[in-house]
Parts: sequence; C-alpha cells; structure tokens
Amino acid sequence: MLLSLSTTFYFQPYYSLLAANSTDLKSSRVSLSINENIGVVGIKSSADRADISSSLMPKGRHHSEDVINYSKNGTGNMPLSDKSSVRPAALTIKGRHDAIDESSSSKNGNARVTCSNTEYKPENWMLPGQAEDTLNQLNLAIVGHVDSGKSTLSGRLLHLLGRISQKELHKNEKEAKLQGKGSFAYAWALDESTEERERGITMTVAVAYFDSKKYHVVVLDSPGHKDFVPNMISGAAQADAAVLVIDASVGSFEAGMDSAKGQTREHAQLIRSFGVDQIIVAINKMDAVDYSKERFDLIKQQLGTFLRSCGFRDSSIILIPLSAMENQNLVASPSDVRLLSWYHGPYLLDAIDSLQPPMRDFSKPVLMPICDVLKLSLGQVSACGKLEAGALRSGSKVLVMPSGNVGIVRSLERDSHACSFARAGDNVAVSLQGIDGSLVTAGGMLCHPDFPVAVAKHLELKVLVLDVTTPILIGSQLEFHVHHAKEAARVVRMLSLLDPKTGKVTKKAPRCLTTKQTAVVEVALRGPVCVEEFSSCKALGRVFLRALGRTIAVGIVTRIIEEQD
Repeated sequence: MLLSLSTTFYFQPYYSLLAANSTDLKSSRVSLSINENIGVVGIKSSADRADISSSLMPKGRHHSEDVINYSKNGTGNMPLSDKSSVRPAALTIKGRHDAIDESSSSKNGNARVTCSNTEYKPENWMLPGQAEDTLNQLNLAIVGHVDSGKSTLSGRLLHLLGRISQKELHKNEKEAKLQGKGSFAYAWALDESTEERERGITMTVAVAYFDSKKYHVVVLDSPGHKDFVPNMISGAAQADAAVLVIDASVGSFEAGMDSAKGQTREHAQLIRSFGVDQIIVAINKMDAVDYSKERFDLIKQQLGTFLRSCGFRDSSIILIPLSAMENQNLVASPSDVRLLSWYHGPYLLDAIDSLQPPMRDFSKPVLMPICDVLKLSLGQVSACGKLEAGALRSGSKVLVMPSGNVGIVRSLERDSHACSFARAGDNVAVSLQGIDGSLVTAGGMLCHPDFPVAVAKHLELKVLVLDVTTPILIGSQLEFHVHHAKEAARVVRMLSLLDPKTGKVTKKAPRCLTTKQTAVVEVALRGPVCVEEFSSCKALGRVFLRALGRTIAVGIVTRIIEEQD
C-alpha cells in the first residue's frame, strides 16, 4: 500500500547541514564523524569542513558521543541551572504522570516543562533483542530536480521487487495512455492524486516500502518542483540516506545545477543539512545519451565537486548510471552492451544494501515530532511521524506539546499495519485517547511526560547563508522551519560574523549577511514552536530559513531566549 504525505505532511523530521564538534558522532549514523556534518557550501577541503563544524557549535557546550543525552533533570546535557537564565518554567509537571499546570504555552512565547529529578531507564521491551530476526529499517529519500524521473525510478523499482502488481501496472498504463502520458505508468504508482497526474509532477511525498537483502526500505519519493520544496523537506527530513536522481539528458542536468532555479543544488544542500551523510547519485535517462561514458564522466566530475562542497565525503558518494524506463542497472547488472562495456560497478539495489545501517536511540526517552494528524471516528485522533528516540506501545503515556496535555496511546500502526510496539526509526501512526484532538497538531511533539521539550519563539541561531541575491538584514521577514513546524519569523538582531574555518568572531553587529557568510543571529517567531538547542537534541535543533520560495540559510539553535514581560 502506498501512502502520501499531504500538504500538512505525513511522517517525519529535519535537518543537519550544520553540525556538532569533531568528537561527536551523529546519533542516527554509524562510523561517519560529525566533523563532516557541516555541509558548508564553498569549503573545498575536508580539513576546512572539520574546522567549521567545530566552530558552528556553541562555545563551551561541546558534548561527548552521546549527543542527545537526556540527563537527570531532563533538559539535555546541561544542568537546569545553566539554562534557567534563558528558559522560564512556565509549565510544571507535579508528579511523574500527574496533571500539567498550564500557564498557557500558546500564549507565552517561551515555555519549558520542568520535570522530576528521575534518571531515565528504558524498560526491556523498548530495546531490540538479539534474537529478533528482522531487517534493519532504512528511510530512503528520493530527491532531485523536477522531471529527473524520481517517481518513475521508484515505481519501476517497486514493480521489479514485487511491490506493485502487474494488474495495477496495467491499469496505470491504460489510464496514462488515455491522457497521452504513456511513459508515466510507473510514476503513477506513486503519484496517485488527480492533480498530480494532470500536471505530470509530484506534489506530495509518497511513501512506499520494499525489502532488500539487508534492509526494510521506506521509500520517500519527494517532489522536485520548486513550489513544493516545503513538502519535500517534511518528508525527506526523515531520511537515513538519499538517492539523488539526475537527468543525464543534455541540457537537463545543467538546468538542475542552475544556481537560480536548479533543484538539484537545493535538494543536495537540504538533504545534507538534514544530517544525511550517505548519498547514491542515480544518473538516470542514460538511454537518452546512448549510455555515453563521456557524458557520465562529465556529470560525475561537476556534481562530485558540488557534493564535496556541500560536505559529502567521496567515500559516502556512490554514482550509478542507469535507465529506469529501460530497466538498466536497477536490480541487476546492466544488459545493454553500451553500458556494460564500460561500467562495472554496483547496480542500484546493490548500492542500497552497501549503505551503512543507521544507529537508533532506543534507550532514550520517547520523542516524536508530529508530521500529520488524522482525525478518526468518535473524536479520536492519530498523530503520524517518525520516532526519533525511545519506544511506544499501547497504554504508553505521552506528553503532547506544545499544549502540555498527557494522552494515552490507544493503538499503533507501522507501514500501514497494526503493531504492538514501535521503536526509534519507525514511521508510525499513533492513535491517542484521553486528549482533545484539537490539541494534537502537525509541527507539535509527542514526548515522555517526565522529559519534555521546550516551547519557544525567540531563538539565537548560528546560520550559514546559501546563495542569495538579496542580503539578509535586521527586520527581514522569513519562513522559519524546524522539524515539521513552520512559522513566520523576523531577524531582530545580528550578533556577529564568524570565521568559517576557526569559528572566531570576525565582526560584531554586522549590518547585513550575504552569500556564504556564517553568522550568529536572533530571530523572533510569530508563534511558539517545539525546539531544543542543537547541543541537546539534533533533531529539534536543526533549522532553515526560506524567503521568496528559496532556502536562503541553514543553521542550528544555539540558545533559547527568554521572553521578557
């Protein structure tokens, strides 16, 4: 069964172009050091990226390997006293599961739910047993410029692996031909809405599943059109790895790399900023260039340089020439002699199995950003998202933020099937009871009642400015995105410019920010969002700023600032 992420977005969280210090390991990745997690455009050497990633962390707040460390006081790696100057305790939990004293988190811009001094200890059922014979889950985002063939590639792969029946494919072929779009049959397996089929583009993120030898793969087929980048972000932010689809046709690859309109560039920057450090580059439509090795080498050289500037390491980039329409190099080695004569690397499915398995925070308190909310019968509500940490099962109590109300898990669905429990990394629909459905909103959060997240609307950010045509000024109106939350924002203060290599302040109180500059700024949001400092929780501390339909800056939350009465 295929699902779709609606405009409110189905399933889960965000992004990590900016990173932690060089001693940290990203909590959801294996073996790749955080000093490569910066993704700064224009930095050419890995040494430079390592220097910058260290500089992007708040000074004095570097932590060890356990980055998302919910400590005894439940406020991250720093004691509550260290944070009291920037976070008021507007909400207070009076017991482990007692009622919440709501001093109105929606009215107060910044709020923290304080918790008891209880060290979190996971129960045995929350941790995967060694005897469990299940495939590791891999959330795989399919991204790239519009019309590069992402949905066709995904649909063809699903069909070859038996996830789409011949009957369904035949139905799609018949309907596509009636509309004069015979080549869209595979894409229509994922682009199911009438508008998507009429316009011939993906508008929402479609979710599908298949099993490889090594992984249970969750496919997140993302829209490539620039108008739907926010939808792409909400889906692809859940990714553990990505497939960047390139149209090899002459002119099409170049259009995707255009600095003004090319979505290849923006998608690559965004996917890196989500914390994705493993990428497969599927150079599609090779049949259109007669499987030319020269064309492949040209794309490899130009794209490789750009991906390295985004922070991807050569060892984490796999480039594969293929043709989705002609079924070349997808689930088996190519049969066309024009490709077989010079390419001897892995095929696509083989490359997916070569990816490093993601690490999961099973032993941490539950944390699930809400991507979408489904209204069920009898007043019940279901919150959809990806579990960033911890585990849930029927009967579990969860704190719903930003409202501060406690609900009870009634039932769970994973991959559209009922399940008894869910663990970190799973995409789930959580049916809740004992709570008013209007209090459960997309962009909100499910968390442990004793280990809540902060709610704030005044933040200090450390940002990297991308390719902009207009400088960012004090007073600039922006769209602020963090996990699945989006709020109107305004730059209220520019604190400093930073040296990209050392992280040291080079200028205080700059008047404007331009392309490739790294800076510390303060932003005020129109409404409060669930957020954490990046040093405490990466998933809730990665942000990006958009304006005029383009992503203009990416960054991390360095401080949550108390609103003064």
